[in-house]
Amino acid sequence: QVPYQPSGPRQAANALALLRGRSGKTVDLGSGDGRLVVEAYKQGLRPTVGYELNPWLLCVSNYRAWKAGYHGKVSFLKKDLWKVNLSDCYNVIVFLAPSVKPRLATKLLAELPDEAWVVAGRFPFPSWTPTSTLGQGLEQVWAYDMKEVRRVAQREAQSCSS
Repeated sequence: QVPYQPSGPRQAANALALLRGRSGKTVDLGSGDGRLVVEAYKQGLRPTVGYELNPWLLCVSNYRAWKAGYHGKVSFLKKDLWKVNLSDCYNVIVFLAPSVKPRLATKLLAELPDEAWVVAGRFPFPSWTPTSTLGQGLEQVWAYDMKEVRRVAQREAQSCSS
């Protein structure tokens, strides 16, 4: 559905910088080669899970985790992100194409707890206002506080219905 494009070192560092100091389950939707999951674990985010459908990338991810000494400490699961329940996730990393963002925004709004943060790389969520952003150009990342995203969405829904 979405072509694999590895995140660069600066882009990955920016994404994780926006999650620094947070706690709770961290997931990478479309985790690719696993670098963000391994780095998130290294920074103390736990538990840390990557969801990826490509079997080759899952092998690369597991090798990366093993090489870092995190085999069995981080998880890479072959699951479709549309079928995963995200209600227990507090930190969500998303480096996906703009074409999936509207549908994904609906899923995240429906499932994530108010305390969750979503960090998007490469492309922002078009209908959301970021809480913070870091980097420029291809290295830019956007963080969204779900409580604030919901507040704005509810305000907009109320103004449309009045």
